Amino acid sequence: MNIGNASELSGLPVKTIRYYEEIDLVKPARAENGYRFYSKDDVLYLNFLNRARKLGFSVSECRLLLSLYNDTERSSSEVKTLALQKVETIEAKILELTSMKNMLSKLAQSCHGDNRPDCPILDEIAGKATI
Repeated sequence: MNIGNASELSGLPVKTIRYYEEIDLVKPARAENGYRFYSKDDVLYLNFLNRARKLGFSVSECRLLLSLYNDTERSSSEVKTLALQKVETIEAKILELTSMKNMLSKLAQSCHGDNRPDCPILDEIAGKATI
C-alpha cells in the first residue's frame, strides 16, 4: 500500500511516517519506481509507534520498545520497568503542571483585570512580584 493508505490506517500524518522512515523506525520496501510500499507489518509498527507516542514515550524509547516487541527472547520485566519509569516521569510532570496551574491561578486572582496598568502577573514573570 502507499503512504497515504498507511497514514489512514495508522492515524499518523504522512510527514510523521516519512520522519519515522528517515530515522529508521520503519523501513518500507521500495518499488522499482522508487515509491514506498507499506506492508501490513509496517502499518502494525506505525500503529505501535502512534500508541506508544500517545502514552508519552519518546522516539528513542519507541525504538527500544519496538526492539523489545520484536525480540521473542526478551522478558516482560524489561517492558514493565520501562512502563513504570514512564509512570514516574508522568507523575513528576503532573506535579510540575499542578504547581504551574496553582501559581497562575493565584496570580490571576491577585490581578484586578481593570484599566490600571499595574499587573501582578507581569510583575511575577519579570521577577518583581511578591505574593
